[in-house]
Amino acid sequence: MFSRSIFLICFFTIGVLSAQKNNPKVDQARLEKRIFDLAKFGLQENGETERVAFSDADIEARNWVVKTLKGFGMTVTIDAAGNIIGKKPGKDASKKPIAFGSHIDRVPHGGNYDGCVGSMAALEVIETLIENNIKTKHPLEVIIFPNEEGGVMGSRAMAGNLTKAAFPVVNATGYSMGEGIMRIGGDTTKIKDAIRETGSLAAFLELHIEQGGKLEKANLDIGVVEGIVGLKWWDVVFTGFANHAGTTPMNARQDALLAAAKFIVAVNEITNGFEGTQVGTVGRIRAEPGAPNVIPGKVVASLEIRDLSAEVIEKVYQAIKKKTEEIAEASHVSVEFLPLDTTSEPALTDPSIQKEIESSAKALGLTFQYMPSGAGHDSQDVSRFAPVGMIFVPSKGGISHSPKEFTSAEDMANGANVLLNTVLALDKKLD
Repeated sequence: MFSRSIFLICFFTIGVLSAQKNNPKVDQARLEKRIFDLAKFGLQENGETERVAFSDADIEARNWVVKTLKGFGMTVTIDAAGNIIGKKPGKDASKKPIAFGSHIDRVPHGGNYDGCVGSMAALEVIETLIENNIKTKHPLEVIIFPNEEGGVMGSRAMAGNLTKAAFPVVNATGYSMGEGIMRIGGDTTKIKDAIRETGSLAAFLELHIEQGGKLEKANLDIGVVEGIVGLKWWDVVFTGFANHAGTTPMNARQDALLAAAKFIVAVNEITNGFEGTQVGTVGRIRAEPGAPNVIPGKVVASLEIRDLSAEVIEKVYQAIKKKTEEIAEASHVSVEFLPLDTTSEPALTDPSIQKEIESSAKALGLTFQYMPSGAGHDSQDVSRFAPVGMIFVPSKGGISHSPKEFTSAEDMANGANVLLNTVLALDKKLD
């Protein structure tokens, strides 16, 4: 009787361990703790975190990530563009790696979840595999991309699209992209070494918060991303004539700011005039000399246009440009559109990976929908050299790029479990 009981206990234990290995789950509390731990880098007195790329806080956070990856026994390198790459060997060294990750840099006055959820989930997936003694056939790579918010710098470099023309672009830290690359351990003189050959990865997966309100509004757990919109940026420079605000008659002014104001209204009207889901935004404006008693002689405004179609982006741009030139002429100022080297082409995710994400969500009992991404992501550039898939989890209130940005621990864990199961499914199916 005693031996039979021991046998049943052993049989039950083996069955539980086998089930855990076949259906591993991430540790929700540990994942949430890592999000909070990451938020300590750049923590301000008001309780909010500032961690723009290239800042001291960004460098400290990157060092923490490197230390964590090394703690998992991974080999960690920093490439010429500053990408952090943690490598875990697979059973078959001849197979191409399956990679996953995101970014940890933030916009000024941003939140704790944009990019960070995907990055911390990547760490959690690795730790979960180790805990469950699961070794994949494919090598695995965790990639933490630098300066995503300032022009998807690291992923563009991997795709071979980061040129020297981008190096002078300065972010909120005051450092240029070139200076920043050197600060975080990259090397601008060897930037081409960061390029990944087409087909060098078996697949790339990125978990991310939605940054919109569609999933929450529909009460759904997971978004299966079909594609990422393209985006293009311009500086629009209006040049008039700075003159005394008190002595210059209204009908004799060359007011650059007045022309810029009409341009801003035109961007909204023209973008709305096209059928579709394209968006056009003016998010930044600078007037010179910037004194209350001087008519602005120069204004630099931004223009951003996004859509899943490059053709639509071009049509909207041409319509805006034509109308702006008419405004400038009527206002007796000149205007120039200067393309910025921080643009991305539209990118579709891999249909077979979409199906694996869907299957993983179903197996976990999670609700889902297929949807486009209105925001740009590192996956966009990675898609130029590897098949990609993206997983969205809900953003509370559709808020992002704000200290009020929030995704629940449960939603983060749901996304991380879909990521984990999709990695394991791809490991079995891909060559």
